[in-house]
Amino acid sequence: MKDSKSSKRLIALSLLLTAMLIFAAACGNNKNDAASPSNSAEPSSNGVNQQVSVVTSFYPLYFLASEIGGEHVKAVNLVAAGVEPHDWTPKSRDLDTASKAQLFLYHGAGLEGWVDGFLKGLSKDSTVITKEISDGIALIEGTEDEHEDEHADDHEHEDEHADEEAHDHDHGGLDPHTWVSPKSALKLAENVKNSLIEVDSANQADYEKNYEALKLKIEAIDADYTAKLSQTTNKNIVTSHQAFGYLARDYGLKQISIMGLSPDAEPRAQDLLNIAKYVKANGVKYIFFEELVSDQLAKTLASEADVETMVLNPLEGLTPSQEKEGETYLSLMERNLQNLVQALQ
Repeated sequence: MKDSKSSKRLIALSLLLTAMLIFAAACGNNKNDAASPSNSAEPSSNGVNQQVSVVTSFYPLYFLASEIGGEHVKAVNLVAAGVEPHDWTPKSRDLDTASKAQLFLYHGAGLEGWVDGFLKGLSKDSTVITKEISDGIALIEGTEDEHEDEHADDHEHEDEHADEEAHDHDHGGLDPHTWVSPKSALKLAENVKNSLIEVDSANQADYEKNYEALKLKIEAIDADYTAKLSQTTNKNIVTSHQAFGYLARDYGLKQISIMGLSPDAEPRAQDLLNIAKYVKANGVKYIFFEELVSDQLAKTLASEADVETMVLNPLEGLTPSQEKEGETYLSLMERNLQNLVQALQ
């Protein structure tokens, strides 16, 4: 009997301990659920969960959003590496991607000719916030004849070129290529930072910190451009695409372009001859071309003027090889300066 009673006590004690363990585990699970990131609007401390979903219209904005957003942002760029943004048009899957995002950043100033229809096509239940990032930058009127000063004695060429530009409506009369200038890049970065803070104020301190670090890098590049380009003997840059108006304006250069604001524009034979004459008369040593479009016209003009060609990157996107090699918006901007200095010595 004594052994029987002991056995019953052991069984009862065992059952009690088991019940206590189950109860404790249940309480622990409830406590973890209450603090779970999936039930919280705040991002987790390591930034892996609850990242802000940001969609950008082209590479420079993707770079800025990624740098300033850091671990708190998951950025998606609509235009793939190696694709010329002027040639790109959105598909239904791009609308779906942007509709599901928290923030959609586009440049504006006429760069994305598709953007008005794109914004209207976003899902009706989408809560995405859209921001035009070129806001606040003093824009250049693209319909003005940028060759006026350079060809003051060549009225025939001015009239022909002005007529050509009058038919170039791809950007609504504005030059959208603000991002090629470090000075404009500073404003773009500030606008991206403010946009991120608007949708995710909880991480404002980190966005401010990342922005300040990036700002210092861009300011250093700006100072380098100012110092080195002020010392060059020649100020004339001949480009295949009229993409460097802001660079020319901000650093005292003169841009002569073979094509208009759109890299697809076709110059007349007379334009090529007149530019070739200008190149010879003004000691221009290089014709600049870009990597995402054909360099055939630049090579033709260089051959006619007996000069060489060199890359001047419009910074609209990376080639697949540049992406693989870890090039960035800033490293390409620095390389542009190296090439400009060499060409303008």
